Amino acid sequence: MDRTDARLRELFAVETPPGLGRRLREALRNEPATLETLLDRFHVQATERGVSRLAYGRGHDVAAGRGRRHAEQARHELGEYLGGRRTFFTVPVDLAGVGEFQERVLAEAERIPFGEVTSYSALARRIGHPQAARAVGNALGANPVPVIVPCHRVIRGDGSWGHYAFGGALKTRLLELERTTPVLIGCTSTRIVCRRGCAHEQRIGEDRRVVFASVADAGEVGYRPCKVCLPD
Repeated sequence: MDRTDARLRELFAVETPPGLGRRLREALRNEPATLETLLDRFHVQATERGVSRLAYGRGHDVAAGRGRRHAEQARHELGEYLGGRRTFFTVPVDLAGVGEFQERVLAEAERIPFGEVTSYSALARRIGHPQAARAVGNALGANPVPVIVPCHRVIRGDGSWGHYAFGGALKTRLLELERTTPVLIGCTSTRIVCRRGCAHEQRIGEDRRVVFASVADAGEVGYRPCKVCLPD
């Protein structure tokens, strides 16, 4: 087992296939050092209802009217996410045209906490279709708004990544980013704990910041959850 495989075992409580580390290094060889530099490779399509598509690679943003505001918000939040300054998205999404089954799958994927992963089979059980792991994978593979609806947090039961619209190398980097980004930040003066990326959290000075592993831990020392970002 090489160092990258060992690192993956540390990050995720799942079995990683032999040689995965070598393949990932090859895929990452030509990638920029920081994820935030990839922002310009993402392209947003938005309607008046919200973001309808997030693409990666060649292209440009497509939006009109109120959709332009959604596109701008999505790009701003995406930049913060890639830079490790945000752990959740608030921009609305427009999933018009998505079938009922896929909508249920995407809704359940959206509930996977930042920094955690689950398997296709586990997600299938959560939506009441325990034998539909393959169908769940297909639904996630057709996710029109990856990252915003975090299908990258779903992996195969054997620990391999499975299909990801933006490629396995980027999926790995997103998961590593989430495992190294603090989720909850408390303010020592207000005694309020926020999710990373909350407007209140972004105003906390460096000398007043404290990191918590859970809301329960924060509560034990007298911190209360933010009423805006509602950490749970």
